[in-house]
Amino acid sequence: MRAVEANFDGLVGPTHNYAGLSYGNVASSKNQQVASKPKEAALQGLAKMKALHDMGFVQGVLAPQERPDIRTLKRLGFSGSDAQILKHAAKSDPVLLASCCSASSMWTANAATISPSSDTQDGKIHITPANLVNKFHRSIEPETTARILQAVFNDNQYFHHHPPLPAVDVFGDEGAANHTRLCNDYHDAGLELFVFGRYGFSSEKSAPCRFPARHTYEASTAIARLHGLALERTLFIQQNPDVIDQGVFHNDVIAVGNRNVLLFHEQAFLDKNEILNKLCHFFHDKPFYPIEVSSNFVSVKDAVDTYLFNSQLLSLANGEMVIVVPEECLHNSAVKHYLSELTNADNPINKVLSFNLKQSMQNGGGPACLRLRVTLSPEELNAVNPHCILNESLYAKLTHWVNKHYRDQLMIKDLSDPSLLDETQIALDELTQILKLGSIYPFQRN
Repeated sequence: MRAVEANFDGLVGPTHNYAGLSYGNVASSKNQQVASKPKEAALQGLAKMKALHDMGFVQGVLAPQERPDIRTLKRLGFSGSDAQILKHAAKSDPVLLASCCSASSMWTANAATISPSSDTQDGKIHITPANLVNKFHRSIEPETTARILQAVFNDNQYFHHHPPLPAVDVFGDEGAANHTRLCNDYHDAGLELFVFGRYGFSSEKSAPCRFPARHTYEASTAIARLHGLALERTLFIQQNPDVIDQGVFHNDVIAVGNRNVLLFHEQAFLDKNEILNKLCHFFHDKPFYPIEVSSNFVSVKDAVDTYLFNSQLLSLANGEMVIVVPEECLHNSAVKHYLSELTNADNPINKVLSFNLKQSMQNGGGPACLRLRVTLSPEELNAVNPHCILNESLYAKLTHWVNKHYRDQLMIKDLSDPSLLDETQIALDELTQILKLGSIYPFQRN
């Protein structure tokens, strides 16, 4: 058996809500204060996982964060019982409370950057949780994220875990949403693409004006060093500041790659021609498919509205690829037409698979946001916590768990309800037993 690329999707948390916390994310801002449906959101995510499992792909599951985050509220000066803390926070700083209730960890593309053993100097899989310092509601995730990843990839013989980068803006790290790996086959040494929005130490260099560039060059180079990547198999690419200002807050909203295919919008990158020359040089004696999407076919606005590029490119056993898109792509005439053209063109992508992910999409996350890619050899796959790999039994357990514990609807005002905290802690405690994660949450460890 050769190496496979497994997808580890994040379970949508019980406090899934639309607080509009992510400035620069158009969907997040547009749906602020809309009633959310946590149960529906979690079941939509599980349905995608199950469908890919049924197609033969290795599909993993990652647990959500503990929310509401009482410990953070205590660190910020709130005291008393948990119920009193929630009441006081809701009254004095409702935005802060919403930040401490965000279910944004569902977008596990931001959880970490992972380099496979075939790329690293010591032959281990290297994992660095993202610090996510650009948004407060996400900056409180890394500590628990690290424990979750350590509980899933828990064999030191195969996995090397790094702490997050220093939590300062210069080293702003948004994880795998800005990282793509290209290769001929998954077990081969690949080319790791690190896409950044700006230079942390060089304010005079090109940067967006309207929306923040969350990921820095300095973060990308630091992770490449930590992971022991060879310089000739590492490429640092600056995202086009103009598309960031149009709502493309991560590279995975404007480009997606898999093996020898890179699908990208023509406005995605600065120095596009230089980048393509380097990619062609890497694949000099092997087939390479750089698929550039013209604005004449798909505008940046359409790309952001439909999340065409926030898709999953998955390799089938016969070497062909399927592109996994949100249903919104099929409701947009230009994008739907382009997908038809794409699958009929001379490239490995020959099938479109769409999913209803409306609850995630309304908060700014499509199929690619929901998953973290991990390339695993057969031995490494055997070393993964088996209780976190989806099968028929686990899917049934998780579906039952969601139906048992999640609310049908959640409004922002509900975040201060002490019973929501109790419901969430009971649910998460049960989940850690299902996934055999141990005591990963603060309420369990205290």
